[in-house]
Amino acid sequence: MAVRLFVGNLAYDVTESELRELFSAVAPPSYVRLPTDRETGKPRGFAFVEFNDPSQAEDAVRRFHQHVFKGRPLAVNEARAREDGPAVRAPSPSLSAWPGEASGLEGPAREGTPRRTFGPDAPPRGKRKNESRGTKGERAPKGPLRERSGGQFFGGDVEDADADTEADDFALWARDEKATDDD
Repeated sequence: MAVRLFVGNLAYDVTESELRELFSAVAPPSYVRLPTDRETGKPRGFAFVEFNDPSQAEDAVRRFHQHVFKGRPLAVNEARAREDGPAVRAPSPSLSAWPGEASGLEGPAREGTPRRTFGPDAPPRGKRKNESRGTKGERAPKGPLRERSGGQFFGGDVEDADADTEADDFALWARDEKATDDD
């Protein structure tokens, strides 16, 4: 049965042939792979090396873990199976209260550990104001408008306006008559 090893903390200029040569000191590896970044095409700083014999793999781990290669100490251990992380897919139509509970978007739960659910998303920061205040468009006066006192008053009955002018005219006539009598 083949055993795959994870080799971490590699220098970015390491090639597959250099790794094959390094690990061939224990035994010739059956498989060497240096994953590269999808966008840049540069190595990601780790590799996978596979041996056909489990005893050779154990010997390689003992020999090369913390071994300095190209100025960096290697981290060599047995590779674990890739855990299913949250996949990018359309959510299934479920009536669950929690976003990933029934749709399986959170990944599998490990044995002995509870699944973590952090609750629903918080509202955006701009929307955290008190909802009872309402928006600016919905504001209205909170009762009848107060009457303002002071200032000029424009209005009233027309009869009152005529009475005022007569009173003023009377006073002016009285002065005019007095002035003509003195003459």
